[in-house]
Amino acid sequence: MQIENSVALVTGANRGTGREYVSQLVECGAAKVYAAARNVDTLTETLSFDPERVVPLALDVTDTRLIEAAAHTARDATLLINNAGSLTFGGALDVTDAGLAQDMAVNNDGLRDMTRAFAPVIETNGGGAVVNMLTLLSFVSAPGFAGYNASKAAAWSMSMSLRAYLRPKGIQVINAFPAGIDTDMLAGVDAPKDNPAAVVRDVLAAVKAGQEDVYPASAADIFAAWRTDQKSVEAAFAEMM
Repeated sequence: MQIENSVALVTGANRGTGREYVSQLVECGAAKVYAAARNVDTLTETLSFDPERVVPLALDVTDTRLIEAAAHTARDATLLINNAGSLTFGGALDVTDAGLAQDMAVNNDGLRDMTRAFAPVIETNGGGAVVNMLTLLSFVSAPGFAGYNASKAAAWSMSMSLRAYLRPKGIQVINAFPAGIDTDMLAGVDAPKDNPAAVVRDVLAAVKAGQEDVYPASAADIFAAWRTDQKSVEAAFAEMM
């Protein structure tokens, strides 16, 4: 789809990758960008990209009431970017129930509920796209992020189901599988990280090209290695305790 003159909504827009999405959407000529965050007071820097085109929106993707309100407010949307995420540290046998539930509620259920609310909006507006920010950890596990891995694997499966359902409605589902990104979420994690600007640039290029799956920045090389020798990549990720 064309980003120029589109109307986009970005979840988790107050920092990191979400804030970068808003910046680049404005640069690409989006007519309007709804910048969504749980606390709109944290959107000050995001709104500075273009106060006339960037609209703050209070939204918690685990709150169906707020999701419904957002779909009513942003009823001109044609592009939904499911970017909000949750990462709880902990291995498979020691991650807390609360942490696992939080990761699943945001990363899988929130993605589904946002898409369910906005699919009729996008269809009514003539079609468009939904971008789901997944991760390479959807299919290659980092043991120290067990809850995150599981929630993103579930979200990948959900996204493929949504793709099949939404394609006849003129809505493309683009799944993005980045590697680690240099944002607050991974602060303190000693591992290679991609610049958020590079990740977003590659994902938006995929949106313009109609590419269904995108492996932005360094994720492209990791995915190529995984396709060649899955077990070697799995072993390498298993060392990330």
